[in-house]
This record gives sequence, structure tokens and C-alpha cells, in this order.
Amino acid sequence: MRELQKLSHQQSRDKGFWDVAGEVPLTTLVAKLALIHSEVSEAVEELRAGRNEVWYSTERSDTGLKPEGFPVELADIVIRVLDLAERLKIDLEPVILEKLTYNATRPYRHGKEI
Repeated sequence: MRELQKLSHQQSRDKGFWDVAGEVPLTTLVAKLALIHSEVSEAVEELRAGRNEVWYSTERSDTGLKPEGFPVELADIVIRVLDLAERLKIDLEPVILEKLTYNATRPYRHGKEI
């Protein structure tokens, strides 16, 4: 997880998405969270379009065609979260493990009727 955080953040910095030095301003944090939300919206659109598998658009790069689809949007969400966590010096792995441990103690559907 740490390596993925580092890689996600390094690529983001290399592409110019972190020109802010020092403490990250609240407006930048809000913008980064909005970008995560936009990836969630893109995932919803892929589901609505029935594109549940990875497919490739005609947009090309040096490495080939651009991957698209619901799984790719899920990956984009995770990449953006890892990037933000790394910039804020949050090691997500122990936090995720702690939260999973807590969630295991919760009742079925957290005791809510659905």
C-alpha cells in the first residue's frame, strides 16, 4: 500500500498536479476531494452505459490505447485517494486495517433496516 501511495503521488507531482509547497490549503484539499467525487460520477456513468469491463478508447499514448470502463474508474478513485493521502503524509494501510477491524464488530447492516 505504501508503495502504491508513493507511486500515485510521484506521478501526480511529475505531471504538475501538486505545485503547492508546504501546508496544503483547504481550497486545494476541497478541489482534490471534488476530483475523487468526479471519478465516482464517472464510475456511475460507466455502469449506466453497461461498460462493466475494461475497454479501450481510440485515445492513444506512447504505451497504447487508453483503458476505460467501470474497473478503470474504480482504479482512478483509488489512485486519487492514495495520492492525496501521500501528500498529507497519511499512511492509509494501518488506518484501513483499524477501520476493517472495527467494522467486523458492527452488527449486520450496522443494525439498520434497508
